[in-house]
Amino acid sequence: MIGGTSAPGPDRFDRVTAWTYGPSRAKTVLIIVPGTSAGAGSVAPVAKDLAARVPGMQVWALDRREEAFEDQSRFRSGTLKQAKDYYLGLKFKQPKDASYVADWGLAVQTRDIRAVVRRASAGGKRKVVLGGHSRGASQAAAYAAWDFGGRPGYRDLAGLVLIDGGLLGFIGDGVKQPFTPAKARKAVADARKKPFNDAIGLGIPAIAQIFGQLVGTYAAKAPNAASAIQDEPIVPANLKPKLRVTNEAFFGTIFDKTYSPAGFEALRTRSGALARRGNPRAWVSGERTPIERFAKAFSALGPDFTEWYFPQRLIIDISAANPMRRDAASTALGLRLFHTAKINTPLYAFQTDLTNGRVLAGARRLFKRSRIPAARFVSDSGMSHIDPIVGAPKRNTFLKTVVPFLKKIAR
Repeated sequence: MIGGTSAPGPDRFDRVTAWTYGPSRAKTVLIIVPGTSAGAGSVAPVAKDLAARVPGMQVWALDRREEAFEDQSRFRSGTLKQAKDYYLGLKFKQPKDASYVADWGLAVQTRDIRAVVRRASAGGKRKVVLGGHSRGASQAAAYAAWDFGGRPGYRDLAGLVLIDGGLLGFIGDGVKQPFTPAKARKAVADARKKPFNDAIGLGIPAIAQIFGQLVGTYAAKAPNAASAIQDEPIVPANLKPKLRVTNEAFFGTIFDKTYSPAGFEALRTRSGALARRGNPRAWVSGERTPIERFAKAFSALGPDFTEWYFPQRLIIDISAANPMRRDAASTALGLRLFHTAKINTPLYAFQTDLTNGRVLAGARRLFKRSRIPAARFVSDSGMSHIDPIVGAPKRNTFLKTVVPFLKKIAR
């Protein structure tokens, strides 16, 4: 637990958690910021893989302050059925008045990350590399350009690692560009009424993340049993297979690239396929992310794979930060992106099939607009968005290509 910045809301939220992997005496620390609605558990698999492959480096997986809202009680102590009845029955504790979360944007979150960076640096005794996945990579890029009372963020860093995300073109959703001050003010006003991202529009912000965690938990703990969830009334029709499947296969059909419905692009892996026969139909694991590895990660507690309550303000600010410059919208939102042109830390960027080339296009723009001395750009269209952080090491192009980059920094 690390003390974060002071922000609106109860003091108990002014803290973040860094889960550490690798030797405590390491002279280099890689911090990985997870993506939208993702907790430290989403990047824990690759964090462990990296710590085992880069000598002299420790890896920290970051949990943002909003993890403290979650009621994980039945996941921690109940049976599978008790968890299902509690969460799908909407009996879990939810935040009541959290309008202050509309102020938990990039300004707050970036200062939180700085507290982690400073702890990792141990007073300048250790090198710090900042990385992130998806919108977590957007936060990492913003940190490098951020002004902390006259000190640029990039001066704290020995490298940047952007995993299928970033700025300068990566953001293709959220608030449409150009993002004007008027749009910014209206978006923040709306966020005070609905402070959390509601991924599937049911009016219950956490339900999509809870549903994924529940399905993953069934897949991990009772993989070959007939799915206990696919016929639940709360399950959207587009997620229901037309045949009876196992718990593991239900999990696979939701998140695998071949089967998952439209709108799930940012949640996809390549995890295998449905068996050709059987009742219930099982899942045949394979490809980049074996289903067993994915379910184990998704069901893990401490750190959790999901982040139930992702601040809508953070989505707004990252959309406004996309140009990485001072403009009317970023000024209206208090975004201190003053130092993009001066960033001089080595850069690594990795791209999957998600954005049709926008990730590396944005990373190359950053390279051209800054003083970055060296950059490595890698693309693998055979991987989907979640594969780089959970995929099997032997099939993970990100892992194989980022290790030499990190070894050079750690030497």
